[in-house]
Amino acid sequence: MKSLACFLLGALSLTGAALSAPLQAAAAADPSSFPSVDGLRFKIDGQTKYAAGTNSYWISFLTNNADVDLVMDHLAQSGLKILRVWGFNDVTQRPAGSTVWYQYLSASGSQINTGANGLQRLDYVVAAAERRGVKLIVNFVNNWGDYGGMPAYVAAFGGSKEGWYTNARAQDQYRKYVAAVVGRYRNSSAVFAWELANEPRCKGCSSDVIYKWASDVSKHIKSLDPNHMVTLGDEGFGLPGGDGSTSYPYGTSEGVDFVKNLGIKTLDFGVFHMYPKSWGVSNSFGPGWVRDHGAACKKAGKPCLFEEYGTESDHCNVEKPWQQASLTTEGVAGDLFWQWGDILSTGQTHNDGNTIYYGSADAKCLVTDHVKAINS
Repeated sequence: MKSLACFLLGALSLTGAALSAPLQAAAAADPSSFPSVDGLRFKIDGQTKYAAGTNSYWISFLTNNADVDLVMDHLAQSGLKILRVWGFNDVTQRPAGSTVWYQYLSASGSQINTGANGLQRLDYVVAAAERRGVKLIVNFVNNWGDYGGMPAYVAAFGGSKEGWYTNARAQDQYRKYVAAVVGRYRNSSAVFAWELANEPRCKGCSSDVIYKWASDVSKHIKSLDPNHMVTLGDEGFGLPGGDGSTSYPYGTSEGVDFVKNLGIKTLDFGVFHMYPKSWGVSNSFGPGWVRDHGAACKKAGKPCLFEEYGTESDHCNVEKPWQQASLTTEGVAGDLFWQWGDILSTGQTHNDGNTIYYGSADAKCLVTDHVKAINS
């Protein structure tokens, strides 16, 4: 999602037993059981088929274990297989009290927080997902300023957001953080894939900048964990339109070349997002965008994941055709709507207008009916 208002969770008290040790201490699962690419589909728990899922940026920052369990139960009961989460929470000032943060960034010395208000919160999410067979896409950094992201690195290490990809000090700390997270969960059956960044952009840059960065970082992650999949996390900008479209999303003005990036050997699959309103196109743009990405992925011999999509109103009528296009397009292996909504002990989760709440009429249309169509 382009940008999010912060969901204020830091004031919640730490409830329930936090995990006291990284999950790497647990017995390693058989790597052959981890999610993998199978042709133009994904194999999950031994089954190769189209997969449905959703996004939750906020679940990684919940401090009540019962709330995490409730959400995971609802996801599993709904038949959703993949949940994409924020594996980052960067700060440039250490918060007081029990506020959740994962990484403090400073030119004079950064710190990765492995405490009860740090990566132990992500530990619980991973463990809860393992118990229910939910698979997680874990993202390492945000292009946007929500929960720190690249702007926090720039504040700590200087330069510009466009220069983040080649800023040696920023990249050194980013790799340290990636290594800490990957090392923590490299043995987990809950990890679907590692994701380099949420919606990486380099406005006005040559597409070589992100291409080289993604090549180098994905290779590095594979050296740390050769058994889990890796993906970029981009919006899918920069590809030939099937109808000759030259609209903004098809261009490379944001420094992203989808087709070129598909050629990176250490990226296992492509992803793409879609927010017509934010991009200045109509909702009818959706099915063609989906099909064009499917065609590019088919040509590259890799599956695509329709990783984020949303609209702020009339969810069922607008988004159902997008789901149908995704389900019927060769080369597209699954879709994850933005975003999951639920009722926690503290009340309703963040509603950004795109949210689909568990048990709602929109959820029946876009979750229950969609999963039924997949399984029919």
